[in-house]
Amino acid sequence: MSEKTIDVAIMGGGLAANLFARQLKLQKPELSVAIFERETERSFKVGESTVEIAGNYLIRKQKLSRYLYMRQLPKNSLRFFFMDEARSADLTELSEIGVDRLAPIPSFQLDRARLESDLIEMNRELGTDVQIPATVRSIQLGAASTNEKHRIVVEHGGTQTTYACTWLVDAAGRSNLLAKMLDLRVPAPEHRIVASWTRAANVADMDAWPDEAWRARANYTSRTLSTNHFCYPGYWLWFIPLSSELISLGIVQERERWRPEQGTKEGFLSFMREHKACAQLLEKAELVDFGMYSQLAYRTKKFWDAEQRWACIGDAGAFHDPFYSPGSDFISLESDCLTDLVTRSYAGESVGERGQLMNDFIQFRYEATLLLYAGLYPTFGSYELYREKCFFDCANYYNLWVDSFMKDEHLDPKALRYHLRRKDYVLEAMRNFNRFFRGAADEMLQKKTYWRRNLGNWVLNGVQAFGVPDKLGAPRSHKEMNERTALIFNRAYERVHALLADESTEPRRDGLEPVVPYAPAAPVSLEDFMGDRDLRTMQPAVAAE
Repeated sequence: MSEKTIDVAIMGGGLAANLFARQLKLQKPELSVAIFERETERSFKVGESTVEIAGNYLIRKQKLSRYLYMRQLPKNSLRFFFMDEARSADLTELSEIGVDRLAPIPSFQLDRARLESDLIEMNRELGTDVQIPATVRSIQLGAASTNEKHRIVVEHGGTQTTYACTWLVDAAGRSNLLAKMLDLRVPAPEHRIVASWTRAANVADMDAWPDEAWRARANYTSRTLSTNHFCYPGYWLWFIPLSSELISLGIVQERERWRPEQGTKEGFLSFMREHKACAQLLEKAELVDFGMYSQLAYRTKKFWDAEQRWACIGDAGAFHDPFYSPGSDFISLESDCLTDLVTRSYAGESVGERGQLMNDFIQFRYEATLLLYAGLYPTFGSYELYREKCFFDCANYYNLWVDSFMKDEHLDPKALRYHLRRKDYVLEAMRNFNRFFRGAADEMLQKKTYWRRNLGNWVLNGVQAFGVPDKLGAPRSHKEMNERTALIFNRAYERVHALLADESTEPRRDGLEPVVPYAPAAPVSLEDFMGDRDLRTMQPAVAAE
């Protein structure tokens, strides 16, 4: 058996593998990089929708702006529709959260099969050795103490070759090659969700809907280009456009609500058509393919070890939930960090401590993101309640995560230490708000107020809906960031309490509502929301006049 020596071996040939390989070759073209992918065809994969961190990464770090606008689709933000309890309302009757103009921060809808095929060719042009089909038959990790190289045996073209590599990266998805070997995978029993999905032809076009007033309500901007969520307590349905002119469709549901027939093509379509608004869109639909996972969420003990020079990225590491499309965000973060570690190590720098900081930060991000979903599917089906949760989730995303990524704080040890010092405080606050929103959903269901504004209401101003601040990525102090966090927290606390007191919190439709309409007279610090207190029992903050 022959042996070859390379710098970086990447197991897997999907999105995570190709983005990491491309970024590495763009930054350090002299490195020898090889991709080993088992499957011969780039098949349809879920994970088409990107949000702002991934959009920024693909444009800024991957230099793919021209490609994305010419070969993929721009995304018109997130969009949420809410149904009556009987699921019998027309599409145009549903309450809606979204935007009435294209978002100022780019994001995209990705045809994953097309993107991965194109990235493979881009990587070959950059000099990456892409082997397809190639199966990794064995893995032997080298000892870090002696700088011993890792060795993998790869079968390609009927022959087996041993590759000795300095860095070994598992980007092979849920096959979890390294995770199984190193016993890294950890279940997430607190978030038991099932998903099935398909691509469909002949789905009706929302943007050509015959109701002129409904189209005008969104300022004739494209609803079809949004990541469209149809929300119900305990589950949601997605409609995502692809550049192939097909529409990606999906069901994500709490496991205890799942019906086995939803895991078949026929049962999938039948369940979708139980919702009148979806049935209107799917009247002539033809399903092209089908897939499902019986459990989506899982953790990892470790994303990488920079001293031992191995890593697990993308789904080979961990996954939480597709609701806000965080998967490509985490691929972007992981690829950027790992490229930084590999290039520094080849420059002779010791990267063990730096790698540990980055690993701990991504673990923190994972835990914070999971708390947006775990136990909270019952909140999704109420327009009134979810409108407040949506603002809370998205405004915090922009304030804490997007802004930080745009400033490359994930590559700065000083900034990482600052974020990690706040980890316990932030996670405890998120746990408290998780309980807060869950309790509010339970109370609204019991009082039968849960559905009262699910028809005929909307907020389509992006700032009102999602809390996007001005000047993302611009310099600001920690004090400014903490004050905005406290304002977001206060808004959620006060407006949800108003809902439970049966007070109207419907936003003004003249576009004049401030970003944080319930700012306290004296900003409340993060620490005021910490500890094991139940937020439902706290005295409300005093609203500014």
